[in-house]
Amino acid sequence: MGQPESREEEPVLPPGQRLQRGWPVTHYGPVPKFRPERWEFRVFGATADGAKHCWTHEEFTALPYATVVGDMHCVTKFSMLGAEWGGVLTRTILELAPPAPDVTHVMVWAEYGFSSNLRLADFDAPGCIFATHRSGELLTAEHGFPVRLVVPHLYAWKGPKWVRGIEYMTADRRGFWEERGYHNLGDPWQEQRYSYQEGPGEGPEL
Repeated sequence: MGQPESREEEPVLPPGQRLQRGWPVTHYGPVPKFRPERWEFRVFGATADGAKHCWTHEEFTALPYATVVGDMHCVTKFSMLGAEWGGVLTRTILELAPPAPDVTHVMVWAEYGFSSNLRLADFDAPGCIFATHRSGELLTAEHGFPVRLVVPHLYAWKGPKWVRGIEYMTADRRGFWEERGYHNLGDPWQEQRYSYQEGPGEGPEL
């Protein structure tokens, strides 16, 4: 008797998502022009020492380099699975510029004043990375060069392109898309897409 035909296992996707083979370009607003002499990465707000920490582009790219494999789930319902990201782990930044003990959230700031809020536990999760590379290649400007945040376990709007720094916060507040009707937490496995879906304790206290 012949052997049964083998079939590839279906990918496991969050509810409502479809598998994306390529990497679409999605963002709000124009692509910023990169000026390395003016670029800096800042950590500010409720830092442990009360000081602001800054890295030039040259200094940031000299920080310990790591690679992770992580998915990307876009709220527009496509998922890109198993991508390799290279860059600086968020945990590295937390070690170099520690938050104060009462910090509960971070606000990730990007070009043009774009922002996204994250619980500190989400920001500190394994695989969360300030990506400079994908599959060993530098990111293109359209995909967030020189730095984009990748948070594989949340919807992709929680990982902004063109990141310029993070703010440590002792209380939550909404970022750009969260103020415009997106869910404050953004867990794709629970399909937390929109703010009207938020349960008690899932949004900032009024």
